[in-house]
Amino acid sequence: MTESSASSPVRRRDPERTRADLLTAATTVFAESGYAGTTVDDIAEQTRTTKRMIYYYFGSKEKLYLAVLENAYRGIREAERSQEVGDLPPIEAVRRIAELTYDHHLNHTEFIRLVSIENINHGRSIRRLDSLRDLNRPALGLLEDVLARGREAGMLRADVDALDVHLLISSYCFFQVANQHTFGYLFERDLLAEDRRDHHRNLIGDVVVAWLSAPL
Repeated sequence: MTESSASSPVRRRDPERTRADLLTAATTVFAESGYAGTTVDDIAEQTRTTKRMIYYYFGSKEKLYLAVLENAYRGIREAERSQEVGDLPPIEAVRRIAELTYDHHLNHTEFIRLVSIENINHGRSIRRLDSLRDLNRPALGLLEDVLARGREAGMLRADVDALDVHLLISSYCFFQVANQHTFGYLFERDLLAEDRRDHHRNLIGDVVVAWLSAPL
């Protein structure tokens, strides 16, 4: 099958679609095998295209990996920004943020794997993506606004900041995916089981609300 075949997931006639398809395929392969364990041939095989096409759009394997990493972070940041909590009461808003973050993590397990791989490698690649720092600011800004409204109304404690809350929520949600295999083996419980998801989603909402509304 050639790269111009109508049945191929990569189409030369639509550059944006082609780039997006390559990025999606590369995300899957890098999340499975890591940077060192992935070759451009592996990605080309997944997309039924050529190495030449990949180099045309991304320049190199390293640049493709950086694009994958940036796109993965962009996805979760955009999901956070899309949360319509501005009109919700502060306590309901923080619960909504926690629960939607939980859902996003479980629905984007490749993001968790990529972050885990990057941490194993001491953040070697993410340090080259200055754009991610700017990308993260709106997520904290959303939490800061909710916390400020809660403090003004006397509903939320004032001794924690948005980064504290973000850390708590992210830690819990990340654990569900990153440690599912070891935790599942040791305790014989599937953290991602469909019949437990509502329980785990409610749990992080309860924890965050109880902590933020607890008297000093």
